[in-house]
Amino acid sequence: MKEKYYITTPIYYPSGALHIGHCYCTVAADSIARYKRLKGYDVKFLTGTDEHGQKIEEKAKAAGVTPQKYVDDIVVGIKQLWKDLDITNDDFIRTTEERHTKIVQKIFKKLYDQGDIYKGEYEGKYCTPCESFWTETQLVDGKCPDCGREVKVVKEESYFFKLSKYQDRLLKYIEEHPDFIQPESRKNEMINNFIKPGLEDLCVSRTSFSWGIPVDFDPKHVVYVWLDALTNYITALGYMSEDDSEFKKFWPADLHLVGKEIVRFHTIIWPIMLMALNLPIPKQVFGHGWLVINGGQKIGKSFGNYVPPQEYIEKYSLDAVRYFLLREVPFGSDGNFTEDSLIHRTNSDLANDLGNLVSRTVAMIEKYFGGIVPEGKAENAYSASLKEVIQKSVSEVESYMDKLEIGKALESIWNIISRANKYIDETMPWALAKDESKKDELATVMYELAETLRIISILLRPYLSKTPEKIWAQLGVSENLEWEDAKTFGLLKPGTKVQKGANLFPRIEKKAEEKPAVKEEKKAVEEEKKDYISIEDFEKVSLKVAKVLEAEKVEGSNKLLKLKVSLGSEERQIVAGIQKYYEPEDLIGRKLVIVANLKPVKLKGIESQGMVIAAGDGEVVKALFVDDAVEEGQDVH
Repeated sequence: MKEKYYITTPIYYPSGALHIGHCYCTVAADSIARYKRLKGYDVKFLTGTDEHGQKIEEKAKAAGVTPQKYVDDIVVGIKQLWKDLDITNDDFIRTTEERHTKIVQKIFKKLYDQGDIYKGEYEGKYCTPCESFWTETQLVDGKCPDCGREVKVVKEESYFFKLSKYQDRLLKYIEEHPDFIQPESRKNEMINNFIKPGLEDLCVSRTSFSWGIPVDFDPKHVVYVWLDALTNYITALGYMSEDDSEFKKFWPADLHLVGKEIVRFHTIIWPIMLMALNLPIPKQVFGHGWLVINGGQKIGKSFGNYVPPQEYIEKYSLDAVRYFLLREVPFGSDGNFTEDSLIHRTNSDLANDLGNLVSRTVAMIEKYFGGIVPEGKAENAYSASLKEVIQKSVSEVESYMDKLEIGKALESIWNIISRANKYIDETMPWALAKDESKKDELATVMYELAETLRIISILLRPYLSKTPEKIWAQLGVSENLEWEDAKTFGLLKPGTKVQKGANLFPRIEKKAEEKPAVKEEKKAVEEEKKDYISIEDFEKVSLKVAKVLEAEKVEGSNKLLKLKVSLGSEERQIVAGIQKYYEPEDLIGRKLVIVANLKPVKLKGIESQGMVIAAGDGEVVKALFVDDAVEEGQDVH
C-alpha cells in the first residue's frame, strides 16, 4: 500500500480577486504535491475558500447582491486562476458547501456538550478586514497589528471556546514535537509572544451579523470565522459524515502550508480544537513569508499595485511565472516580486541556460547523426565529472524537498544544467565532427548530453508544468518518465529520433532605452510647450488633508467610489474615480489629499465637493496618502 501524504493551502478569503502573492503559496504547495506523487505517495492536495464573515456581508451589500452571489462570482475566478497555473489540487472546499456547514454545526455542538464551549458576553477591539479581535496590549498605535487599520469596540453575546484549558497541553506538545511549527523563528514567536503570556478563551460565535453558519441550537448566533474556517481540513475528508473513509486514510495532515500572518491560528487555535475533539495534530505547519512588490510593499488593490496574475502568465508564460515564484523566494522568508526580476530570471536561467542547452543538443544530434541519438561507446575525460554532478544533484533535490527548501532544490537542478553547458564547451563537438576518427567520441558526447536532458526533464516535473513534456517531444521520448528514472544514467535508448522544436523560452527583449541626447532633445521641446503658472496661480488651489470616514461603490459604475471625508471642522462628500484600484473598506481611516476649493459637480447624479489627488499613468493609479500624525483639515503647501 502506498504511503499517504496530505497537504493543504490556507483557504483563501474571496473578498476580492487573488494576486500574485496568493499564487506563490499555491504554486509552492503544488510543487510539493507533484514531487510526492512522483515519489510514489498517495497524495491528497486540498485548497479552497473561506466564504463567511462580516467583511463579505458588507462587501456584498455595497455591491447590491447577496453574500452567496458575491462569493460565487469570485470563486469562479479563483478556480480559473488555479487552472491557469496548472494547480493539481485533488479537492476544492468551500465553507458555504453543505458538506462543510453540517459538520461545523456538529463540531460546535460536540464541543458545547462536553463543556469546551460556553456562552458569555464579549467586549473587545475588532478589525473587520482581518476578522480578528485584539486586546489593548496587542494593538499597535491603537490599530490592528496585522493590517494597520482602525479597530472598533464590539460588545455582544457570544459563545467562547476554552483555549486556556489546553494551554499547558499545547506547550508540552510543541516542545515534544520540534518540527510541528516551521520555520524555527515562527515557533519561537508563537511560544514567547502568545502561549507563555497566557491564552484567553476564544470568541467562536457572533450575533451582530448573519452571514455565517447558524448555531443550530441557538440560531441567533453564527459560528465565528476560525472555528468555521480551520475545520475545512477535516470536513473536506468527511469527518463526522456517513463516509469518513478519506478522513481515516489521510488524517492527520502531513503539511499545512500557510502565510506567516495566520500561523498563530494554525498552531494555537487549531491544535487545541483537535485536542478537544480527541483527534491527532497535523504533523507540520509551515509559515511562509510574504511575496512583496517593488522592494517591500504588500500587494493589493488598496496599495494601487494590483495586476491580475494571468497577465504575467500571458506575457511571460506559465512556467516562467512558476519558476520565478519557486526559485526567487527563500521559502519561509519574504520575497520581492518585480517584473524586471521575473524577466531577468526567465532570460538568464530558462532561456540562456536550459533553453539553449536543449536547442544546441538537439540541433547537433540532427546535424551530426541525422537526428538519431547515437550509442555512447566510450566515456571521455569529462564524462565522470558530468555524471558525478548529476548523481549529487538528484540526491540534493530529494534532501531539499524533504526540508521544503524548494528554491535550493531548483538550484541543484541548475547545477546539472550549468555542468552540461560547460561539458559542451569542454568537449567541443563541432571540432570532433571535423575528424572522422573521432566519430565514436562525438557519439558519446551527443548521447551523454541527450541523457542528461532526459534526467533534467524528470527533475523539473514538480516545478515546471509544461516544459518537461516539451523536452521529451524534442528528445523523442514518448512515455511519462518517473522520478526513479532520474537515478540511473543510461536509460535513453540509442536510436531514438530527436526533433528540434521551438525555443522553450524565447528571450524577452525589453524596450530599448532612448539615448541621452534624444531624451534631452525631447525634454527641451517639452519645456518650450509648457504653460507655466505663477506662485499666485498655485496659491489659488486649496489642498487639504482629509480623513476617509465612509467609502462605498457608486451603483452603476465600475470606476467611481463615494467617499465621506472629514476636514476636521467639516465633513464632505467626494466622488473619486479610483474604484479599480482600491476596495472601499481599505480606504476607511486613511488620510489623503484633496482639492478643497473646487467647484462642486455631479457625477452619476451624486454631488462631489472636492477632488482626490492621485498619481499614475492610467494603468496604475495611487492616491496621495499622508502620515497619520498629520491632522485632518491641515493645508498642504
